[in-house]
Amino acid sequence: MEFRQLGRSGLTVSEIAYGNWLTHGSQIEEDAAVACVRAALDEGITTFDTADAYARGKAEEVLGRALKGERRDGLEIFSKLFWPMGEGRNDRGLSRKHIIRGVEDTLRRLGTDYLDLYQAHRYDYGVPLEETLRAFDDLVRQGKVLYVGVSEWRAEEIGRALEIADQMGLDRIVSNQPQYNMLWRVIESEVVPLSEREGLGQIVWSPLAGGILTGKYRPGQALPEGSRATDPNTKHFIADRAGDQELLEKVQRLEPLAKEAGLSLPQLALAWVLQNENVSTAIIGASRPEQVRDNVKAAGVRLDAGLLARIDEVLGDSVSTDPALTKSPEDIRTR
Repeated sequence: MEFRQLGRSGLTVSEIAYGNWLTHGSQIEEDAAVACVRAALDEGITTFDTADAYARGKAEEVLGRALKGERRDGLEIFSKLFWPMGEGRNDRGLSRKHIIRGVEDTLRRLGTDYLDLYQAHRYDYGVPLEETLRAFDDLVRQGKVLYVGVSEWRAEEIGRALEIADQMGLDRIVSNQPQYNMLWRVIESEVVPLSEREGLGQIVWSPLAGGILTGKYRPGQALPEGSRATDPNTKHFIADRAGDQELLEKVQRLEPLAKEAGLSLPQLALAWVLQNENVSTAIIGASRPEQVRDNVKAAGVRLDAGLLARIDEVLGDSVSTDPALTKSPEDIRTR
């Protein structure tokens, strides 16, 4: 395993992080989830990402049990909040009330007394940003949270948060957690340049585009049983891409390029993400330990400029780059 700094903060993270969205507490049984976490630890992964909204708290509970007995100071445990955790209007969003109560619930579920990183899971248009940042800062002062970050925020939202933190003397956010992969590059034009200037690192999710970039979805063939594209709880996340025959054909054309580099398709996709120096870590998910063992081989891999250009040539107009595609709900309290 290779390691990087989380932006310009003092926190070191593993280049490959283990995340449990769509897996722990919902898609796979707990024994399988624990086996994947054990494989991650065996392979040198120290960074683990979750959120309260994943399976309505169950994912945090499973991860906490899977990590029980590990030396806490040897791990970096991240979580997030924003999405509804109850029926009440204050059971969601980034109000002071929800943040203070939310972190207590997350710590209990994870079985730890602090988080290495606590992240705002989306931007909240219904709460003053000053209130959110002050609540996060208070958690840092109390030792319940060591660093704070955001997820899926636009460049102007990140910039405003940094400006307010500087004006008020609050802890600055150190990271952003965006979707980022060969097909989804919307952070490159605005978020990444701002982050490079201001010292934020990217913690990227869906580096394999929900499995599309693994090559298992083949043009003209039935969707594989047991995949995310056939699971009723997850298929809506990748339905469009899994049914895009032209895209699936392009992904198959990436396979010879991966072989030339001595990589599997998943390893190529992960290595591609890690070529961006603003990326601190790439989050993988898994339903089987062997997936973890395969994915971690992308750590430390360098791709030459010629290969990167050929990837771009293959994918062509299947790549999304518009920064306006990063969106948060207008009013989380109506959901």
